[in-house]
Amino acid sequence: MNELLSLPLSTVLILAAVGLYAGIQNALAGGGSFITFPALLLAGLDPLAANMSSTIALFPSQMSSSFAGRKLVGGVGSVSFKQLFLISILGGVSGAFLLLYTPVSVFTKLIPWLVLFATSVFAWGSFFRKNSSQTQQIQAPPYILLFVQFLIAIYGGYFGGGIGFLMLAALSFAGQQVKMAGATKNALAMTMNASAVIIFMFSPSINWGAVLALGFGGILGGFSGVWLMNKLPDKWLRIFIVFVGAILTGWLFVR
Repeated sequence: MNELLSLPLSTVLILAAVGLYAGIQNALAGGGSFITFPALLLAGLDPLAANMSSTIALFPSQMSSSFAGRKLVGGVGSVSFKQLFLISILGGVSGAFLLLYTPVSVFTKLIPWLVLFATSVFAWGSFFRKNSSQTQQIQAPPYILLFVQFLIAIYGGYFGGGIGFLMLAALSFAGQQVKMAGATKNALAMTMNASAVIIFMFSPSINWGAVLALGFGGILGGFSGVWLMNKLPDKWLRIFIVFVGAILTGWLFVR
C-alpha cells in the first residue's frame, strides 16, 4: 500500500486507464500485455519488475475469460485436459523460476527478441493463419503435443506474450476444433500464469502500487470488453496491437 501512496496520483490514474484499455483489448482481441508492459517501463520499473507486475495485474481478467468458456474446454484425442493442465503448471513454474533467477541485465538484452517473437506470433495468428475449417487436421502423436505445450508453458511463465496464438496453433494442429481450442488455450494460459503469479507474489521486485492500479482498471476493462465483444470489429484492434508491438520492439532495440 505504501508503494501505491508513493506513486504520483497522475501515474496511478494513467496506469488504471492503461489497465482499463488492456482489459478491453484482451477481451476483444488479446495482447493486453503489449500495452501494460511499456506503460510500466515508462512508469520507471525495470524490465524484470515490469514483466512480473504486468502478469499479476492482468491475471483476474484471465480468470473471468476462462470461467466463461469452461464448458468448451477439453483434451485432444488421447491427451486429456488433465494432462495438458498438469504439464502447463509444470512449465509455468519452470518459466517463472527461470525469470526470477535471470539477472536484470540479461533479461534486458533478451526482452527485445522476446517482444519481436511475440509480435510476430500475434501478427501471424491474426492475419496469416488459415482457417482450420479449410485445412485438413493432422493428428499429432500425444507426446509431441505434450512436449510442445511444455515449451509454450515455460515461455508463458517466463514472458507470456503471444502464448495464446502458440497454443491455438498447437491445439488446432493436433486436431481440436477452433472453438474448443480457443476455450482450452484460455484455461491453459490462466493455469500457466496462476503458477507464475504465485511465485512472483513473493518477489521483492513487484511494485504493488502499479499492480493494484493496473488490476483495478483491468477488471473494469474485462467487463466492458465482454459487452463490446459483439459490437465492434476487432480488425483494427489487431492492427493496433501489431503496430504497438513493432514500435516497442524498435524502441527496445535502440534504447
